[in-house]
Amino acid sequence: MDKFHQIQDLEYYNIYDEISRVKDQIDTAYSNFQYAVDPDLIDCYIYEVNAAWKKYQFLLKKAKEI
Repeated sequence: MDKFHQIQDLEYYNIYDEISRVKDQIDTAYSNFQYAVDPDLIDCYIYEVNAAWKKYQFLLKKAKEI
C-alpha cells in the first residue's frame, strides 16, 4: 500500500471514530433533554443536540468525500 492510501485510510478511520463520538454526544444530549425540567437546561440540551447534529452531518459529508 502506498503512502497516499495509508494517509487516506487513516483519515477515514479518524473520521469514523469522530462520528462515533458525536453519535454518543447526540444520545447523551437527547437523554439529558428528556429528563430536564429547568427551562435553562432544556434550552442548553436543545443547543447541544442541534450542534452535535450539525457536526454529525459535516462528518458524514466528509467521510463520503474520502
